[in-house]
Amino acid sequence: MSVWQLVAVGAVMLLGLVGVLVPGVPGQAIVWAAVLWWALTDPTPVAWGVLIGSTCLLLLNQALKALLPSRRPRESGAPRRTLMAGGVAAIAGFFVIPVVGGILGYVGAVYGAERLRLGSRAAGWTSLRSVMRATGYSVLLELFCCLLAVGAWLGAAIWG
Repeated sequence: MSVWQLVAVGAVMLLGLVGVLVPGVPGQAIVWAAVLWWALTDPTPVAWGVLIGSTCLLLLNQALKALLPSRRPRESGAPRRTLMAGGVAAIAGFFVIPVVGGILGYVGAVYGAERLRLGSRAAGWTSLRSVMRATGYSVLLELFCCLLAVGAWLGAAIWG
């Protein structure tokens, strides 16, 4: 697979990660389609292993989403920019501190944005809990699963 194709696959995956944060965009399906595209173009055992692992992980995510509360961003009272800041920080945090950085980035950015918006630590903490109940757990789980799939692809593309 050429470098330009790898860059294109990475761009589609980034689009899928952003799509997880935007309601109505099938971000998880876009990430999976990018992994499928890469595995079909680069038919090695590592690529097929990443595809199988990503498929299982994303199907497990679909099953777990039924157990979590549905996304209701308006009920949290937080502005859309707070949720976007959390998502962007989760994506960046995942690559800065592998795996756990995604969770820390999301929760930390949502708390920070709400504390700045509301002006006090207690109000920021209360708003964070409200956001996590209304949208956070569902978004965080889907984003984390997609980040794991992208991380597996990135690791396989660099070292595989």
